[in-house]
Amino acid sequence: MSKKIAVLITDEFEDSEFTSPAEAYTKAGHEVVTIEMEAGKTVTGKQGKAQVKIDKDIDHVSPAEFDALLLPGGHSPDSLRGDDRFVNFTKEFVASGKPIFAICHGPQLLISANGVRGRKMTCVKAIAIDLKNAGADFYDKEVVVDNDKLVTSRTPEDLPAFNQESLRILNMS
Repeated sequence: MSKKIAVLITDEFEDSEFTSPAEAYTKAGHEVVTIEMEAGKTVTGKQGKAQVKIDKDIDHVSPAEFDALLLPGGHSPDSLRGDDRFVNFTKEFVASGKPIFAICHGPQLLISANGVRGRKMTCVKAIAIDLKNAGADFYDKEVVVDNDKLVTSRTPEDLPAFNQESLRILNMS
């Protein structure tokens, strides 16, 4: 069954951490919906390779409309967590118990949403201490799955495992 996946994203996202999962999800028949401050705007990855047109603005979406959440890394999550609307969207998503997929710096939004305590997770080395201090059980592995609801990975090199586990969970839910 086709799932609808929300992606919280803005400029300076890590190019492949959006393009690779989005391509895998779309190829598997799922719908990927990009969300930022302004619908119709184009955001650019920090490598300058990927440009993404924003489908919806944060003021006109609700976690209830989606089956899963993707949080790509790069500088995007840090920028977005300064805006309470994105933190609240993430917080509601965590509370819903629906699947969340976060890679690299993506968990920064989960930290700001108080959504990591007691969860098994991984992330890029630079924010591992933040994840630990927020109460997550940190594992330095290519992919960590917590209760078949939360998939985290460290870097673009981990994308094959990240995509595989994300798709497995989408097919289960």
